[in-house]
Amino acid sequence: MQKRTLSFWEIWNMSFGFLGIQFGFALQNANTSRIFETLGANVEDIPILWIAAPVTGLVVQPIIGYFSDRTWTKLGRRRPYFLIGAILSSIALFIMPNSPTLWVAAGTLWIMDASINISMEPFRAFVGDNLPERQRTLGFSMQSFFIGIGAVVGSALPWVFTNWIGLSNTAPEGVIPDSVKWSFYVGGVVFFLAVLWTVIKSKEYSPAELAAFEKRRLEISPAKVDVLDKIKNIRTQLLSGLIMAVTGSVMSAVIYFNNLTKELYILFIGLILIGLLFMIVSQLRSKDIRNGFTIIITDMLNMPVTMKQLAWVQFFSWFALFSMWIYTTQAVTGHVFGTRDT
Repeated sequence: MQKRTLSFWEIWNMSFGFLGIQFGFALQNANTSRIFETLGANVEDIPILWIAAPVTGLVVQPIIGYFSDRTWTKLGRRRPYFLIGAILSSIALFIMPNSPTLWVAAGTLWIMDASINISMEPFRAFVGDNLPERQRTLGFSMQSFFIGIGAVVGSALPWVFTNWIGLSNTAPEGVIPDSVKWSFYVGGVVFFLAVLWTVIKSKEYSPAELAAFEKRRLEISPAKVDVLDKIKNIRTQLLSGLIMAVTGSVMSAVIYFNNLTKELYILFIGLILIGLLFMIVSQLRSKDIRNGFTIIITDMLNMPVTMKQLAWVQFFSWFALFSMWIYTTQAVTGHVFGTRDT
């Protein structure tokens, strides 16, 4: 049994929701620092307020990935997550520019980023579920096409509303300008409708069909499980966790005794926590306990070599991305326009 070849328009429909998802991300990335500053945040406080984005991605993405792999409803396997994430994200996009205080805006960023990830992560797996291997490159290319359009248009919306429609790009102190507010309103509507289009226009294979595809794949290239390899893997997991926990503890002590910037605690305390999780899971696996928690943590250790190589590329590229998202507003206004007036 093989997956059928989908037409161009079927792949278009199953990828269209990414247009809305990227609208949400573009508006978040381009305007969040500006909103924080307008509500009274100092530029040196903005990075800690932005911590919501990477933390929610780190937590939400593997959890949603695990559960969406094991979900089946009348709406399908992935589409319930598309829809729930779109509803929550659209609500957050309407709330964000109307935040009355800084803490409300920071909290809304947590909700918005988590909600966008709920929609986004199953979209990646949607390609693997629905397309035969020979069409997956086309499927991911189509997603990238909609990501590009959504990023450009979503980022440009405040400028469009100011220069084409005439909405104000300034407001009284502590108030978000109308151009930003209406950009978020439009983004919320586009997000929901684009994802809804994919939910309505796409189909998913049943669990029985997916099981048949997996059985066929294993017949072609059977998986090998070696008991000795499993024991070695558990020991590697324990040792890796111990190294991470010790490294995080030592660096946290260095930060404390040298009075370094406190934001570094986030990185190294996070490393301690991951190390502890690795050690806990290694002990659970040694007792043959298998559940979502052990699977997610162990998958971090057992990624294919190619994914581990790409992880280093992602790690360093996101330094640049977050520098851009956090500081672009201050850099452009300060160095090009010579003002710090929010």
